Amino acid sequence: MDCIFCKIAAGEIPCKKLYEDDRVIAFYDIAPAAPVHFLVVPKEHVLEGASEITEQHAALIGHIFAVIACLTRELGVAEGFRVVTNCGADAGQTVAHLHFHVLAGKALGAMAE
Repeated sequence: MDCIFCKIAAGEIPCKKLYEDDRVIAFYDIAPAAPVHFLVVPKEHVLEGASEITEQHAALIGHIFAVIACLTRELGVAEGFRVVTNCGADAGQTVAHLHFHVLAGKALGAMAE
């Protein structure tokens, strides 16, 4: 598989790693959109995007959000951060591997409702 996130998770491509365990890896975005901008990515390529999430993925998604909560506390931004997952090209998804962007460190503004 020619997936950049699979290669990062396998250690084939370097990254500025924040966290890693047996299920996920978290690393800083190479083109940050905020002073704090990191990604949390499942190591296994189980889903291409959020539209494929089902109940069977509940433990993985829960773990991802627990990692996000822990990292935002460690980075001192737990009081204000945004979690984004783009789904599909129309939403700006450029890597077909489920991942979550965490942005913080400045006022992010309101999202359209």
